[in-house]
Amino acid sequence: MEWNGKRYHSLNYFLRKKFGEKVFKISLDAGFTCPNRDGSITKGGCIFCSPRGSGDFTIALDDISRQFDEAKKMMQKKWKSGKYIAYFQAYTNTYAPVDVLRERYYSVMDKENLVGMAIATRPDCLQPEIIELLKEINKKTYLWVELGLQTINKNTTKLINSGYTLDSYIESVDRLKKAGIDIVSHCILGLPGESRDDMLKTVDFIANTGTQGIKLHLLHLMKDTPMVELYEKGVLTLLEKDQYVDLIVDAVERLPSE
Repeated sequence: MEWNGKRYHSLNYFLRKKFGEKVFKISLDAGFTCPNRDGSITKGGCIFCSPRGSGDFTIALDDISRQFDEAKKMMQKKWKSGKYIAYFQAYTNTYAPVDVLRERYYSVMDKENLVGMAIATRPDCLQPEIIELLKEINKKTYLWVELGLQTINKNTTKLINSGYTLDSYIESVDRLKKAGIDIVSHCILGLPGESRDDMLKTVDFIANTGTQGIKLHLLHLMKDTPMVELYEKGVLTLLEKDQYVDLIVDAVERLPSE
């Protein structure tokens, strides 16, 4: 089975089918932080995450609306037409009081050619009142939530300093599914100490939870992170290209066709 010439159901295919044309994600930094950075859980953040909370590709402006507009202008230099997803990417984008979240989400809600919103967050930052806000957003525009699971291996979870449990992921998936909100789960391939079997077990687990999508990340090193220090000390060995390609093929074959 193929989807526009590809043997897997890609996000590009899904969005083209849903909205009738090319859709672009615009990454935003809404000025949040994370509970494993501010001391609520721990400090330092996940060891793979950059000082900018993995928002390194956002436009460096404080105003969220201007970030969106400037990124859109840059994209239009190459792609003259298309629609847009506002992607709240940097840090934990549900880690704030509900009134603050609402104000920041709505700051881009009425943008021209906006067809949806993607919100990246941690599984332990989806309390019931936040789920209610997300349900509200989902009634106004298409919404999916990106959950940073990364791995189900307890030893790896401790090593990367994520600070949340597998149970919190399971609970959040259940809450989001009951609220009718689509979910994309993140999995990092190549984390320190993980075997091929460890990585594929995480893929299997995500597939079995019934989320609508999965984002398979190749572990890459960001400047000024503890992960770089592990690499420099020789503790971390990165996957070779052929290893990664083989792993991706095996991972995709394990996923439901839809």
